[in-house]
Amino acid sequence: MVTVTVLVPVYNEETTIVEILERIRAQRVEGVTFEVVVVDDGSSDRTPDLLADHPELYARWVRMPVNSGKSAAVRAGLREATGDFVLFQDADLEYDPADYVKLMRPVLQFDADVVMGSRVTAPEYTRVYYFWHFVGNRMITLMFNVFFNMTFTDIYSCYLMYRRDLVHPEDLRSDGWDQHAEILARAVKAADVVYEVPVSYHGRSYAEGKKIKAVHALSVFWMIFRQRFSG
Repeated sequence: MVTVTVLVPVYNEETTIVEILERIRAQRVEGVTFEVVVVDDGSSDRTPDLLADHPELYARWVRMPVNSGKSAAVRAGLREATGDFVLFQDADLEYDPADYVKLMRPVLQFDADVVMGSRVTAPEYTRVYYFWHFVGNRMITLMFNVFFNMTFTDIYSCYLMYRRDLVHPEDLRSDGWDQHAEILARAVKAADVVYEVPVSYHGRSYAEGKKIKAVHALSVFWMIFRQRFSG
């Protein structure tokens, strides 16, 4: 039996947190057990109350005393993870846990160490999103592939899954949007078998709560460069 820690960082997601956790709980993959770790990053809305009312939807709930950012929440969650693999799941319904079965297939069939979900390799559906986000993601992905000799199509998909022992939370240095690139780079450098699978995407608009902006790409480029030439 393969165990997967599904790490759900959350901040002020009262409208979606229960639904996403219910969707996670509904997933059944033969040979796989899911452990759900929710990290509440100091939410100021009803998110903590809803989590308190639904303890059956998660294995552990980590409460950050103040809002410290997603990267701090991820590190806190990784310290609580006990699964063979770690899988990141945002709480905003942009990504559908129904794709877990696709993500697990390379692990179960090919002993994959890292599996990345791609929004651009023949997904069942994908919401049309911002052109400059598309361009920025392509540039980031190209730079990562050149530096690490990979063939990813979408490195900034939320759905990154890797063997937990490939990345140690105490080694992570990023405190911003570039943390995802740091984790992926560390995982890829330590991995033997890497796969990518198509996943569906229902992206939010800025009006609906999307936060990432073009300026965040600069720190990501720098992180990729640093990880490529670090020990």
